[in-house]
Amino acid sequence: MAKTDLEGPPRIESLSVRNFRALQKIDLEDLTPLTVLVGPNGSGKSTVFDVFAFLSECFEDGLRRAWDRRGKVQEIKSRGSSGPIVIEIKYRERPKNPSGAGSPLITYHLELNEIRGRPVVVHEWLRWRRKPRGRPFKFLEFNRGDGQAISGELPDEMDERVPFKLQSFDLLAVNALGQFSNHPRVAKLREFITGWHTSYLAAEEGRGQPESGPHEKLTRTGDNLANVVQYLHERSPNRFKKITQKLAERVPLISGVMAEPMKDGRLLLQFLDAPFDEPILAKYASDGTLKMLAYLILLHGPHSYPFIGIEEPENFLHPRLLPVLADECRSVSGFTQLLVTTHSPFLLDGLRAKEVRILWRDGDGYTSVRRASEIKGITDLMDTGGQLGNLWTEGWFGVGDPLMRS
Repeated sequence: MAKTDLEGPPRIESLSVRNFRALQKIDLEDLTPLTVLVGPNGSGKSTVFDVFAFLSECFEDGLRRAWDRRGKVQEIKSRGSSGPIVIEIKYRERPKNPSGAGSPLITYHLELNEIRGRPVVVHEWLRWRRKPRGRPFKFLEFNRGDGQAISGELPDEMDERVPFKLQSFDLLAVNALGQFSNHPRVAKLREFITGWHTSYLAAEEGRGQPESGPHEKLTRTGDNLANVVQYLHERSPNRFKKITQKLAERVPLISGVMAEPMKDGRLLLQFLDAPFDEPILAKYASDGTLKMLAYLILLHGPHSYPFIGIEEPENFLHPRLLPVLADECRSVSGFTQLLVTTHSPFLLDGLRAKEVRILWRDGDGYTSVRRASEIKGITDLMDTGGQLGNLWTEGWFGVGDPLMRS
């Protein structure tokens, strides 16, 4: 394979976590383009979500800030554990196609701990098997700031390893070396992770009146919703038309959206209400209208994210819209990978068993996980017309019921 800059979205195939809060030892294998986590409160759904957010923030803002935001080691490390926090993802720069062809599987391994109140990158490495019958080897490996890496488009086991020394123990080698063109595989991973969008969309955040100016990307909270609407209206009108049409199909009588600059330089988000001449100001629009608009922009907007995380999208949305939202997520999963957490059986009704993971806390207080398709009888029941949400609420999963000990 002479070319490695292959077209197609990167795909995470598995996530392994050790000693991160309730995730004392958890492995999510064979992740689908759309993966949905369900389970009772406190089961670890949000913690899995936060692993992705934490890794993304480490690359964007630095390990120290991401670490401190979460309360340092006493709040991040699993209770009673003594080893380092470990996060490991296996991914492909281009996913396998039906014939099994795809880019090589790459493993990114990160071990973290705290020394004298400061986070330390204990061990970090990248590994791949360049040739189908070759053995895996590490083309980047660092321990506490000291390490080595193989440069070039196609790092090979026999290539020269160049030593490097980072300025601080809390720097990620992939983030540092990924900024240089002579490490394209490392740069691809850095680009991949910095492109993730872990969404904490809040309806109230979308009601604000930000300073006027078009924004291509939504923030994690959606506080620049009006700016993105302005961008779509001015620079991507066809895409904006598609989004507003979808919104009108889901929210009765809403016929359009506009972001109008005011004299004081702020931006006023408004919704056109079909029966009336005067638009509805965002501050008076329903929470569900704002959330649906934000989700449609996130999924169909001008910026393409390689990975999107969404927490509990059912909040403020009508139950009948949730299977539609599940279909909406699946429709874009050819271009991005999605991780969604939910408590809603209505959302599950729009999903396939292989897309759903059930989480619960075991007797030791740590998170366990099982794929819905692995539970005896679930696939057969769905083949005869059963819906996943109904099976969940009727107790067919056998685990993850908040009123029963699993």
